[in-house]
Amino acid sequence: MKKFKNKPRICVVTYPGQVASIAPLSNLVEILSEISESLYLITGNEGKNVLNAHPKIGGYSINYKLKQFIIARIFDHFLLQAKIAIRILKINRDIDIYVFYMGAGLILPMSICRAVKKPVLLALAASLNKMLKNDKRLLSRMFIFLENSNYRMSNKIILYSDKLIAEWNLKKYSNKICFAHEHIIDINKFKCKKLLVDRKNIIGYIGRLSSEKGIMNFVKSMPYILDNCRETVFMVGGDGPLTKEIKEYINDNNLQSHVKIMGWIPHQELPEYLNDIKLLVLPSFTEGLPNIMLEAMACGTPVLTTPVGSIPDFIEDGETGFIMEDNSPKSLAQNVFRGLSHPNMDIIAKNARRLVEQEFSFEKAVESYKDIIALTLISDNDRKSVK
Repeated sequence: MKKFKNKPRICVVTYPGQVASIAPLSNLVEILSEISESLYLITGNEGKNVLNAHPKIGGYSINYKLKQFIIARIFDHFLLQAKIAIRILKINRDIDIYVFYMGAGLILPMSICRAVKKPVLLALAASLNKMLKNDKRLLSRMFIFLENSNYRMSNKIILYSDKLIAEWNLKKYSNKICFAHEHIIDINKFKCKKLLVDRKNIIGYIGRLSSEKGIMNFVKSMPYILDNCRETVFMVGGDGPLTKEIKEYINDNNLQSHVKIMGWIPHQELPEYLNDIKLLVLPSFTEGLPNIMLEAMACGTPVLTTPVGSIPDFIEDGETGFIMEDNSPKSLAQNVFRGLSHPNMDIIAKNARRLVEQEFSFEKAVESYKDIIALTLISDNDRKSVK
């Protein structure tokens, strides 16, 4: 393949992040640092921690707090976009290409990038269209409109898997879709320290406590599981808008002695928790490629999940994990029993570990992004020369 003659100067643009965004954003920064002459990061909130951890890259962080009232939230959102756009104009002479990551709805900054004739990659970790499709609120409709505008304006759209094209309704953009991921699993840190046979019957969920993750279905499956297996313990790690509802359900159904609510678990502590869990449950309605799934697999912890997003590319039922077609509470309970009683749990755990070792190395991630960025820059230069 024809190569871009110099290492490009790259700017990553993200929406001000939450705690959960730190690990994937940090991975992307490490990948792009490897292939760029210089790297600049525009971020905010918890994303500032990524800048602090990578002092060699340039950056700009914006403090952004969600307001309660819709008019204030809309105003602040466009004010945030204006701040990002101004920063892009200030640094643009020193940038060759922009990567928008976790930047759903940043239409003004992307418009500025295109106005100054710089190519834009839109790397998708999730789909607001999918997450908010049943939400009729004005703010949700606005974000879906803005995300669709980002699709149209970007030069390339980066997905984790071709399965996401149909699932996220992106067929009309097929000519600009490429595939790469920012998932890098440290297999020396995430490893099996405790064999499954030595683990107690702990069924775990770790992730955002929000409706699209199917967490309430998991919580409502607990009574069914306990009816047949009283020694089971449930661990719920994470935070989000459903935290209060989850705690109320647990109290109302006298589940306190069987459920450990951990709150947010720092990333460096995840290997210890994953080595205690016998089965990790991910009952999501929509996903991209969940990092926690790969980290669990690396720790020898079997995963029970729904076949959404890129998950079926890596979880084969009975081989590298367990797939449930129906994430209703009763079905979820039945699949938990199926997983715990499977005769080849140890083999499944070893297969999953081997897959992560093969597919999620730093070198593979770098090569994928290197090819996409080179192709985008060459295509953009060819287009400009024709004009």
